[in-house]
Amino acid sequence: MQLPYVFKTKPYEYQKEAFELGKDRLYFAYFMEMGTGKTKVTIDNLAYLHHTNKINFALVVAPNTVYQNWNRELATHCPCETSVFTYKVNKIKNFAFDNSKLNIFLMNVEAFSHKSGKNVADKLLKAYGHKGCMIIDESTTIKNRTAIRTKNIITLGRKARYRRILTGSPITKSPLDLFSQVTFLHDDLLECKNNFYVFQSTYCILRRVTNPAGRDFSMPVGYKDLSRLERIVKSFSYRVRKKDCLDLPDKVYQKRTVALTKIQKEIYDQLKEHARVIIEDKTVQYNTKLTEIIKLLQVTAGFLKTEDGDIQEFDSAKMKELLNVIDETEGKVIIWANWVHSLEMIIRELKNKYGNDSVVAIYGDIPSKAREEAVEKFQNSNDVRFFVSNPQTGGYGLTLTEANTVIYFSNNYDLEQRQQSEDRAHRIGQNNKVLYIDLIAEKTIDEFVIKALNLKIKLSAETLGEEVLAYL
Repeated sequence: MQLPYVFKTKPYEYQKEAFELGKDRLYFAYFMEMGTGKTKVTIDNLAYLHHTNKINFALVVAPNTVYQNWNRELATHCPCETSVFTYKVNKIKNFAFDNSKLNIFLMNVEAFSHKSGKNVADKLLKAYGHKGCMIIDESTTIKNRTAIRTKNIITLGRKARYRRILTGSPITKSPLDLFSQVTFLHDDLLECKNNFYVFQSTYCILRRVTNPAGRDFSMPVGYKDLSRLERIVKSFSYRVRKKDCLDLPDKVYQKRTVALTKIQKEIYDQLKEHARVIIEDKTVQYNTKLTEIIKLLQVTAGFLKTEDGDIQEFDSAKMKELLNVIDETEGKVIIWANWVHSLEMIIRELKNKYGNDSVVAIYGDIPSKAREEAVEKFQNSNDVRFFVSNPQTGGYGLTLTEANTVIYFSNNYDLEQRQQSEDRAHRIGQNNKVLYIDLIAEKTIDEFVIKALNLKIKLSAETLGEEVLAYL
C-alpha cells in the first residue's frame, strides 16, 4: 500500500489547489504570479510523480539566473532524495543516474540555441524521457516560435512523458505569445491543429498590409473570441495573482542571483585584492575601508567611478536580469538603486524598451513640486509603470501604493533607508501583497550587504572585519 504524499514545507491553500489540479496531468501550466511560489508547487508535483512511481527523471529548463536557484529550492521543498546535475558544456558524462532517487538535470534555456546543448538534452530524454518530466521555467523565453531554441525545445519535449510550463505572465505582448508555450505542452491543446496561422486567424483581427519591399502580409490589428481562448487555457492551467492569495504574507521577499559578466568579474577581482589589503590593515580609517566596499558594489551594478571622477560603464548582468524580472511581472514597479549613474542607466534602458512616458524618477536636487508631480503620475497615470529612485532621496515620506512589486537593483548598506524605502509601497492605501526582489551578484560583496540587512545589522566599523573579508 502506497503511503500518502507528505509535503516537506507547508503549502498555502492556493498552492494546495494548484498541486491538486495539476499533480496527475500529463501536460500542465502553472501561470502563477512571481512571488506566489510556483517553483515550490512544481517541485511538489515532481516529488509526487516520483512518489507514485510515474517518473524518476526531470529536465528543468530555465533562464540562467532562474535555473541556478533550483538547487536551493529543491533542498528547501523536495521531500524525496534527489540527484541534481547542472549542465555544463561537454560534461554529460558526469551525469550519474540513480534509480533510487529523483534525478534532476538543470539546463540554461540559452543552451538550446546550440547544437551541443540540444544534443545533451536529446540523449537524456531518449534514455529517461519515458519516465520523465520536462519543465520550462519562465516559459515566455520560448514565446518566439521562430527562434532556434524554441523549435528545439518543442521538438525535444515530445520525448518527455510529462511536461510543465511555469510563468507569472504568459502573455507579455499579445495572446499570440501563448502559441509556442502551449505547443510545447501538446500539439493541439489550443485546438488549432498545431498551426500558428490557424491560431492567429481564430483570435486576431487581421489586416492586409504591404511592406516597403512590396510584399503583402497579414498584420494583427485587434483580437476576438478571447473568452473562448481563456476557457481553453483554463482547462490545462492554474492561474493565481498575489492579490488573490488570501493567506500569503503582506510582504513577500525573493532573491534573484546573477553571475558577473566577464568584464565585471575581471574588474571586480582586481579591486577585491586591493580592498582586502585595505580592510585587513587596522591602521586604516573606517571611511577609507567603506570606499573600497562602495567601489566593489558599483562594479556589481555595472559601472565604476574612477579616481578622477570619470564613469566607466560596462556590460551588466544585473541590468539584463532587471529587464527579465520586469517581463515576468504585471502592474507598476518601484526600482531602487544606490547611485545616480545606476539610476540613469536604468531609466535609459526602461525608456528604450517601454517608451519615454513609462518612467518617472526622483533623485538629486529635484524641486518639491517636480517630486509631487512624479508621484502623482505614478499613482494615477496608466502610461507610467515605473518609479525609479534611490532610498536616500525617494525613500522617505512618499506614498507609492500603486506598485505591488519593488526591485532593489542595488542595496544600500543603511538599514533605516532600506526599511523606509520598503514602506513606500507597503502602507495605508495598499490593497495588494507586495513582492520585494533583491538582485544579487553571487560570490560578491552584494551577499554580505544583503546578509547584514536581513540580520538587521547596520554596516559599521565593527562589521568591516572578519565578516566582510569572508566575502572577498
